[in-house]
Amino acid sequence: MTITKTMNGSELTLSLEGRLDTVTSPELEKELNADMDSANSLILDFSRLDYISSAGLRVLLSAHKYMSFKDGMKIIHVNELVQEVFDVTGFSDILNIA
Repeated sequence: MTITKTMNGSELTLSLEGRLDTVTSPELEKELNADMDSANSLILDFSRLDYISSAGLRVLLSAHKYMSFKDGMKIIHVNELVQEVFDVTGFSDILNIA
């Protein structure tokens, strides 16, 4: 998985490319932990994310909980496969998906 990180003022944007699974979710967690303290809002761009597993969902839920005390977290450009995972697991009711 490739992670591209952009900080625009207090808005942190992470663009993910590839698979967010058991192997790659620790990498995302590390990147989030490095910058979430200095960010007031978080945007996750999934336009190039091919797959997400339960390990990836766990990282998203943790980030969502942390950012809920700030200006929040938004996930953008979700493909049909990832959206289906969000729908089946109920995450589409929890996360802000645009």
